Amino acid sequence: MLLSQLMPNPQPKLMWEGYTIDAESAAEIAYIAFMHGDIKGKRVADLGCGSGILGIAAALLGARQVFGIDIDKTAIKTAVFNAEKVNVNIDFAIGDIECVINRFDTTIMNPPFGTWRRGVDVKFLRKALEISDIVYSLHKRSDSVRLFLEDKIRRMDGKISWIKEINLTIGRTYQFHRKRKYQVEADLYRITHLDQSCNSR
Repeated sequence: MLLSQLMPNPQPKLMWEGYTIDAESAAEIAYIAFMHGDIKGKRVADLGCGSGILGIAAALLGARQVFGIDIDKTAIKTAVFNAEKVNVNIDFAIGDIECVINRFDTTIMNPPFGTWRRGVDVKFLRKALEISDIVYSLHKRSDSVRLFLEDKIRRMDGKISWIKEINLTIGRTYQFHRKRKYQVEADLYRITHLDQSCNSR
């Protein structure tokens, strides 16, 4: 209910594939991570945080620290507004994800799918595995994408614990959108480092 009150980014940029996921999906993703012991009391990062919805969900579920970063200034302004609205303390930064050097327990993110900028999804995964022990990441659902990401993640010394299918609801965001709402088939990946795979749940 709290997440449904948050404001989406009013000026998303297509070049950065800015989309706001629905409150139900954000709550489901954060709760799944919470149930696996990866949120409560943890340091959590949200790369490409957009309106801040995933980071805010993590904060509401008891994360010890939440950090969100996005290259879009309008997105960060929106995220700050949203965090204040539901009274959670989150550190936000404007910038490229490559600027992040701090360590976190968990990264939870909805990165660009790479539809408009090829390879950007891999860039996000690489950074997430570099800065955190556990990664929850949303990606476009298809057999070809799964095979592609499995190979890339393995090359990053990562291991996929599991993949959960999630149907996202995306509102009309850009001028070429004709419908008020779109259903997007996505996969939620839980990823660990290879040397931690024995502890994956």
